[in-house]
Order: sequence, then structure tokens, then C-alpha cells
Amino acid sequence: MARILIADDDELIAALASEVLIDAGHACGWVTSAEEAWRCIGRKRPDILLLDQSMPGESGMSLLRRLRRSAQFYDLPVMMFTTMQGEQDELQAIYAGAQDFVSKPFDPVNLVARISRMIKLRAGRPRHVDLVSAVREQSLAAPLATPPLRRMI
Repeated sequence: MARILIADDDELIAALASEVLIDAGHACGWVTSAEEAWRCIGRKRPDILLLDQSMPGESGMSLLRRLRRSAQFYDLPVMMFTTMQGEQDELQAIYAGAQDFVSKPFDPVNLVARISRMIKLRAGRPRHVDLVSAVREQSLAAPLATPPLRRMI
């Protein structure tokens, strides 16, 4: 079971997706703006964020960039959940830091399968490692190989 937060200004779609995910055994809630999503994430970190691109106020893409710049939420798994379609939109979302992309209207079976895939990919990893520790571990695991200095003649 994963804790999933849906951020989507379309309450009908958010409620429908929430119901599908709850029926699949997940804990799920939804909010209708990026600001509300940021507050909820700060209070209780979800396992996955489903994020709509087009919301009033701050866009989903802007919130995604803010999450990726945050030392606290840089590693939060995000699935873009949007009416935007096309390879360019999907690539833009992945480039900004989303792990997956689901177009609306969504197929319930596909949504549950993609959520399950994200959970399996994260299995065995801690829910969150603070950024300082992650950088330290990475630098210790793979020390930089410096080439020998050559003398210029």
C-alpha cells in the first residue's frame, strides 16, 4: 500500500482517480492547487504525487521544479497526470523530473499498473534520504578518478 496525493484542479477527475487507487489498496487523497499540494507534502510526505500540469495559480510543472530544487523533497516520486498529450509534453515532464506521465482521460487499469510499477522501482530504497547524506554517500561510493597530471613541454 502506498500513500498517494493527487494534485488536480478538476475535482471530478481527482475523486475518480482517488477512488480507483483506494480500490487498488492504496491510501489516497487529493487537493486542487499546487499551493495545497505543497502544504500537504510538508505535513505528511506521500509515497507518490500525481500532479496535473494545468492548475490555477502555480502550474504543476512549476511545483515539480520546486520539489526537485528542495533538499527535503528532491526525491519524491512524481507522476504527471494531465490532459496534455504528445511526446513533447511527456519529454518536458520527464526532463523536469517526473518519473512517469499519464494522460487524461485515464484508463483505470493503466493508472493502477503504472503506480504499481513506480512502487516496485522504489522497493528496497528508503522513503527519503536527505540531500546532504545522499551526496556524501554518492561521493564515497564513486570517488573521482583524476587523470595524472602531464607536464607541458
